[in-house]
Amino acid sequence: MGTELQTRPLPGWLPGWARRAWTEPGGPRRPPARDIAIAGAVTVVALLAAYGEAHPTNPSAYFTNGHHLPHTPTPALLLVLLGGVVLAWRNRYPRLVLCVATAAVVAYSLPGYVNGAPVLLPALALVTIATRFPVRVSTAWALAVTLVLMAATAPSNPLGTYSGSFWLIPADNAVALFVGIAIANRSYVHTARVQQARQAALDAQRRVEEERLRIARELHDVVAHTMATITVQAAAATQLLRDRPDEAAESLKAIRAASKDGLRELRAILDVLRTATGDGEEPADPTQPTPGLSRLDDLVTGVRAAGLPVTVTVTGRRRKLPAVTDLSAFRIIQEALTNTLRHAGPATAAVTVDYGASAIRVEVTDTGRGLPGHAVPAGTAGHGLRGMRERAAAAGGKLEIGPRPAGGFRVAATLPLDDHWLATADTAAPTQKAAR
Repeated sequence: MGTELQTRPLPGWLPGWARRAWTEPGGPRRPPARDIAIAGAVTVVALLAAYGEAHPTNPSAYFTNGHHLPHTPTPALLLVLLGGVVLAWRNRYPRLVLCVATAAVVAYSLPGYVNGAPVLLPALALVTIATRFPVRVSTAWALAVTLVLMAATAPSNPLGTYSGSFWLIPADNAVALFVGIAIANRSYVHTARVQQARQAALDAQRRVEEERLRIARELHDVVAHTMATITVQAAAATQLLRDRPDEAAESLKAIRAASKDGLRELRAILDVLRTATGDGEEPADPTQPTPGLSRLDDLVTGVRAAGLPVTVTVTGRRRKLPAVTDLSAFRIIQEALTNTLRHAGPATAAVTVDYGASAIRVEVTDTGRGLPGHAVPAGTAGHGLRGMRERAAAAGGKLEIGPRPAGGFRVAATLPLDDHWLATADTAAPTQKAAR
């Protein structure tokens, strides 16, 4: 279980700038058991070494290379104790703990106590500094602490600057600095891998959601158009069957054609799902035309057969479009005509396709029952209108939906053909083609 992390400021009697400078947000509210154990172990080692090396009962404490070693009294041991105890808070106040530990060792060294174990106390604090701050900052702290400790030890060291305890100071601090940097680098690599794994999972989830929405739009467009055509033609056939059987037969043929087209497109969509799950089903015939403006004439013929008079106007130079743009334009026209067929009542419809230099514009208008004076805001429509907005957005375009001032309804989409969207569409083309 992780340690509870919480911002805990320094005592209130300190000025605000001091609390902000020395407090590390996110540190433990109280020292965790691991920090207490490490600080305790280092403190015990430092105390025992400081007491034992220069104790009167230790014969080697009297003369080493001809120099007398002063005995370590209780106040000096208390300084070592202070420098060790504060290490339990090194993860909460790293800079403050380093300064306190260094000050304690300096006060211990000035009277001439030369035992090298207490210099481990600032070194441990330096490890934490190196794990929490940039290398440049950590190196500056290590250099400053080293110079301060050496300056405090050199004039009062009875063994002089040639003793091992004197040169132990830079050695300990250098090792502490490199250990801290190594720990920080390892933590950084681990964190980066965790973030990459989390981002990969989020990307996979996003792709699944996008694919689910895309398939839902495809199914809606195919089923809605097919069922609307069948419903209208079935109603006409029912009325015409007794008095005008020839016209009723034409309606039944239109139902058969709409059903056949709808089943073919549904099979194409389901084949993509079967292929993705690896169930061994044979894919649909790849030679079948895919939904796009090349099938606009077939779409309009079917709608006319369902009883809706439709005119088509194409302006500009026809050319091959990116797959996502071609599919979006076709589906928007299909959904708009389907809505007219289902909701407009006795009406006529007009389809306009304008191939511009940087965008293609498609527009579908009708003369049926509209919503005079009321637009259709985004997010308030059913699945069909929402699907058209999503298709326009997927191609980088915009969609306008609303009633016409003179009556009827209007759907207009502008889909860009600039270099950015051409490149994006080319990248997405294999997926789009497979989904058809």
